[in-house]
Amino acid sequence: MTSTAIVSGSSRPASRLSTGRMLGIALRELRAGLSGFYIFMACVALGVAVIATVSTLSDALRDGFERQGEIILGGDVTFARMHARATDAERAWFEARGRMSETATLRTMARSLDGNEQALVELKAVDAAYPLAGEVEVNGAAFAEALNAENGAVADPVLLSQLGLEVGDRMRVGDAEVVVRATLVNEPDAVADRLTYGPRVFVSHVTLAKTGLVQPGTLVRWRYALKLPSEQGGAPQDVGAFRTMAKSELAQSGFVIGDRRDPSPQVTRTLDRLRQFLTFLGLAALLVGGVGIASAVATFIERRRNVIATMKTVGATSRTVLLIFLVQVLAIALIGVAVGLAVGLTAPRLLVSLYGDQLPIKAEVAYSAASIVASAVYGVLVALLFTLWPLGRAELIKPSVLFRDEVAPEAVWPRPQIIALTLFIAALLLGFVLMMAESTRIALYFCGALVLVFAVFTALGSLVTWLARRVPRPKWPELALAIGNIGAPGGLTRSVVVSLGSGLSLLVAVALADASLVNELTSRLPQKAPSYFLLDVPKTSSEDLSRLVEQEAPGAHLVEAPMLRGRLVEMKGIKAEEFKLPPEAQWVLNGDRGLTYSATLPEGSSLVDGEWWPADYDGEPLVSFERDLARHLGIGIGDQVTVNVLGRNLTARIANLREVKWESLTLNFVMVFSPNALKGAPHNLLATVSLLPGTPVATEAQLGRAVGKAFPAVTVIRVKDALNAATAILEKVMVAVRVAGAVTLIAGALVLAGALATAQRRRVLEAVVLKVLGATRRRVLVSHAVEYLLLAVVAALFAVGLGAFAAWIAVQEVMKIPFSFSLDAVMKALAVAVGLVLAFGAFGTWAVLRAKPAQTLRSQ
Repeated sequence: MTSTAIVSGSSRPASRLSTGRMLGIALRELRAGLSGFYIFMACVALGVAVIATVSTLSDALRDGFERQGEIILGGDVTFARMHARATDAERAWFEARGRMSETATLRTMARSLDGNEQALVELKAVDAAYPLAGEVEVNGAAFAEALNAENGAVADPVLLSQLGLEVGDRMRVGDAEVVVRATLVNEPDAVADRLTYGPRVFVSHVTLAKTGLVQPGTLVRWRYALKLPSEQGGAPQDVGAFRTMAKSELAQSGFVIGDRRDPSPQVTRTLDRLRQFLTFLGLAALLVGGVGIASAVATFIERRRNVIATMKTVGATSRTVLLIFLVQVLAIALIGVAVGLAVGLTAPRLLVSLYGDQLPIKAEVAYSAASIVASAVYGVLVALLFTLWPLGRAELIKPSVLFRDEVAPEAVWPRPQIIALTLFIAALLLGFVLMMAESTRIALYFCGALVLVFAVFTALGSLVTWLARRVPRPKWPELALAIGNIGAPGGLTRSVVVSLGSGLSLLVAVALADASLVNELTSRLPQKAPSYFLLDVPKTSSEDLSRLVEQEAPGAHLVEAPMLRGRLVEMKGIKAEEFKLPPEAQWVLNGDRGLTYSATLPEGSSLVDGEWWPADYDGEPLVSFERDLARHLGIGIGDQVTVNVLGRNLTARIANLREVKWESLTLNFVMVFSPNALKGAPHNLLATVSLLPGTPVATEAQLGRAVGKAFPAVTVIRVKDALNAATAILEKVMVAVRVAGAVTLIAGALVLAGALATAQRRRVLEAVVLKVLGATRRRVLVSHAVEYLLLAVVAALFAVGLGAFAAWIAVQEVMKIPFSFSLDAVMKALAVAVGLVLAFGAFGTWAVLRAKPAQTLRSQ
């Protein structure tokens, strides 16, 4: 474009050009193509695509939850509580208001008849009305037929494999021998049920009674599903009104009430947190890509310096120049947003078609206007944030630049108005992030961490450039050239350090946190943790259990504690549902919590405030509360809390606060009551067995079998098996996190490619001059490789330091477990950094080496 384009067709001065004319000039400029802006568009598209994909998938799962809520929940409304079965009056209340189905779930052991094989199972007793919605899919006899047969059961095929059984074989559950009549394929309300730790086994209530497992104090979860009449259950507001009425009429019953509008609040919260985490990663990719956006705009301005100076010469104002180029940049940003949205709205359907069968519910992809708008807003705001500054500098280019050499650019700051607008957009972006976030605190931490990362690596890039300009040049020519390029104006240093450093910092933090968690689960805990957890030990069997443990494993340490379940319903006179807690503490109010009583301070706890009650205390009910949760709840010493236990409300005063070392796996609870508060309630015991170091595995296994044979109702959980299962789940989660985190590194790679493209013109001229002076291709190639290698190592080393610091905070301060430094993770980060830089650098250098000296010099 030339200056004549500005005034052609009009005698109006350039300074008075209308908005329409400026828009026409800007769009005419784009006819030349998008060369130089592909990295810009890719950076915007990548971040927008991630955010849009995450939002659309999350919406699909949430919509699936809402549309399939009745099947997932097993009815319109459910009522659940621990220990206590519904009374006759409560059953009459349910039956008067709709069709009812009663289920009972508990953890127990399934054993082969000879007792040599045993496995932890999730036993579920159902009635003839189950399920009220959906269908239980089985192989073998029909579901109802299998359960109606005498002692009939439907079992997960995994259990049959563990016990070496087949359909038609018998196994022992409690005191009964049950017959496996069919194998389970699908359980419609599995998602809404509690977290399961073993294979599912279905029996009838008649068979459950024969097992003898249901005793006073046994940890049984009784659940009642209701199918409301069509006039009451048709609309969501009707279900909500019924739930409100039920809370009022059954206020003292202790039931946890759910409805089909949100069939599994735990799963919903997990989806919301995952959505927030992945959205943050998409935003991180956008912000890292912002460096590439700024670099692309700076290159665009650099190529049009003469055009801008010419425009100024013929009368164009700074505002005119700014608006013309801003329109062009925004048009290209919108193209990137459109591409990102296209990918983000297409990818979910592809993912659901490939992996939808592995989801617990049917995901129905639907597009939400809010999600689309949010993704586009993120993209536009980030693009504006990183384009205003270079554009603000462009409008200040003076006409005299026409007569200056490009190697002496002017260092100017944008006008105050542009700086203020840039800060306003940054604040707007922060406000939008906070508005869309589930947790304001987590969002602030994330934004603070991003600002810190950018500040550190921007400062590092400037420091490396400053040092390279002042360090004495070595005698090795290639190294001298590399150091000179690092310190040169308009070099790659800042872009490479920021782009690589930010992406690698995230990967290092994730990798080191992963290493610490796995190390804690696989190496530290088994050395100090109990060997077995024993659930539902009858109080009357305590002495017999102690003798058996000493007989089978002499020297083993047996610890027992009373075990009940209860739900917090009121604190300081305020209903629990009225408390607004941060997501990390909300779990304490969701459902039942483990409760105990003790005359002495439990092992693994330390008193941090208040005093412990005397061993013979017999006054008002007292409770000891875990310190961190008490802080989240806003309660302290002297406050009263009400817990519903066995369908009755118990109010106690907080006497002290404890710090609990949960990682020790000792018997500890959020709430520990004074003995006089709960001693009269029917309950069983929870026990741990710690074997002596060096105990043979055969002895450990024999102890588990002996306890199972002697106490059929006791559930025996081997801690190592539980930790291995937890480790397997953790590894899957961390793989997903690493893959998501790699998106940020991809953005860094795009920025790196853009930086190399930006420097390409200067590199070609430099290589041509070196060739004219006698430099060989090998020398140019080596000098570039050394430069890239130095930058990669510097970026990676600081990324390791910053990532390790972030991981240390997350692991040590948030997760409260020891931090483990993994050299393997560090070496992988270094390898990724060096590989990316050398790969992109080699591609760019090859293009430089192909430049012909005569043609290049002639063009200058």
